[in-house]
Amino acid sequence: MQHITVLSLGGSIIAPEGVDHAFLVSFKKAISSYLSEDASRKVILVTGGGAPARIYQDAYRRVVPQADAAMQDWIGIAATHLNGTLVRAVFAEFCQDALVTDPTAPIPFSGQVLVAAGWKPGFSTDTDAVFLAERFGARTVVNLSNIAKVYTADPKTDPHATPIDHINWEQFRVMVGDTWTPGKNTPFDPIASRRAQELGLKVICADGRNIANTLAILEGKEFFGTTIG
Repeated sequence: MQHITVLSLGGSIIAPEGVDHAFLVSFKKAISSYLSEDASRKVILVTGGGAPARIYQDAYRRVVPQADAAMQDWIGIAATHLNGTLVRAVFAEFCQDALVTDPTAPIPFSGQVLVAAGWKPGFSTDTDAVFLAERFGARTVVNLSNIAKVYTADPKTDPHATPIDHINWEQFRVMVGDTWTPGKNTPFDPIASRRAQELGLKVICADGRNIANTLAILEGKEFFGTTIG
């Protein structure tokens, strides 16, 4: 029986400023080891946009004062395709299929790794991750970013913000709202959250730079992070 886990790999850890080569080396080593231990294990890696998305979206807004929201999303999506192409190349020995850019199209999954990136405007790659979890029967989406846990508020601006170990979807969706704006910074995007709740998915938010912690999540061991659902 196959065991599929979806990892939403934030652009903030692939390319926080430039490409984080050290992270990719460590991540590849860890995931390769995890997959090699059991041929039934499969992972879907969904890549965010990171610095390239922010830089090019900002350039567009500076040049065009009345910047179109959908076009901002398309620019961010192009950045996710760049990161996705890189990650797919990094995992070439496990990934035989093309980069997925539409989670609703026919998708072969012939290797142990499938890499996906942004699809269309209106949400982030978190939503693509949820679509792919639904498509391939995964019950958990692991959202790896540069934050270790979800907080009750933004800890950078609220000194009373506290970390959360577990939160249900109703409470989480009150925190993140129901609407998406290009570049919106939330632990898991509102559109993805609504669909994940409808599907009864579990989402784990954790710091993707902590490779040992990511492996603990994949192996069902104790981990540091926030569980939603």
